[in-house]
Amino acid sequence: MTTADLKGDRQSRCQRQLLRLRILVLSQDGMTPARQAAEIRDATNAVIAEVEATSRAVLQAGSQEPEAETFLWVRVARLATAADQAVNAARSGDISGLDAHLRHFDALTSAIWAVQDAVYGQEPTARR
Repeated sequence: MTTADLKGDRQSRCQRQLLRLRILVLSQDGMTPARQAAEIRDATNAVIAEVEATSRAVLQAGSQEPEAETFLWVRVARLATAADQAVNAARSGDISGLDAHLRHFDALTSAIWAVQDAVYGQEPTARR
């Protein structure tokens, strides 16, 4: 499997978890704040794990510049912070804060994919 294929598979799994997060925000009926926080933590952890794995693969396939690696890992750390903020908002029952933090989490995830594509590029196709 090429790095591009791996990246596509991982992004697809992230998309499913991001959809799950949107559904969790919209369907809060009968769900306790603690249960919602746990569900959000599970989904955000899954996204973060996929982003970290993709980032490692992209870094191995791409340039070995330390600045590029730092640039990417700082964004992953921001993603984890946004996940923590969303969980805390859910735990405290702050629906508008939860929505804002999850939108930020979604935007950061998309930004990381854009960085991976722009800075590290796609794996070159094999020559015949």
